[in-house]
Amino acid sequence: MSYAAFLAAVASPGPNVLAIMGMSMSNGRSSGIALGLGVAGGSFSWAVLTVFGLTALILAYAPLLLAIKIAGGLYLLWLGFKSLRSAASNKDLAIRSDHRRDLSWFRCMRSGYLVMMTNPKAVLAWVAIVSLGMQEGAPWWVGAIIAAGTTILSTIVHLMYAIVFSTPVMQRAYAKCRRVLQAVMGTFFSLAGLRLLSSP
Repeated sequence: MSYAAFLAAVASPGPNVLAIMGMSMSNGRSSGIALGLGVAGGSFSWAVLTVFGLTALILAYAPLLLAIKIAGGLYLLWLGFKSLRSAASNKDLAIRSDHRRDLSWFRCMRSGYLVMMTNPKAVLAWVAIVSLGMQEGAPWWVGAIIAAGTTILSTIVHLMYAIVFSTPVMQRAYAKCRRVLQAVMGTFFSLAGLRLLSSP
């Protein structure tokens, strides 16, 4: 039951999925995969924190949750700014290897990890997911199985997004509609950041 809830949450479009789609189309499969692995690493981190009860502590300690919300909102606004700036650029770059940005795997993975870890909704989602799978007094290995299983699911789903959106068809579509797609992503990230910062 907790796996089904997690799969529904992780596969639905959100900042993490949109970031993978944009990275895969604009910078190729390798960068998209690296970003997807960073998101999966964030999922694992939240799973471990939840299993050990630290997310409950975050929820109980309002200033810490507020700090996560502010960090997440500002990071989404930064992603939105970068996408909108790219959309405003007059350079309609073709998707060729010599035009791709030189992004290291570490940088892409870090970006994916930050997208996941600065999302305060992940705290609430993980509390719900773990509560579905763990009863009070359950042995430690139940939590370990949930953490391992959800991490595997997260990795598979996000790598699938990276692979699909790095196909030649998607890259040709990106080459034709780069500015529109960047504007859409920038608007989405910006609105998500503003909504996060203004939410109670």
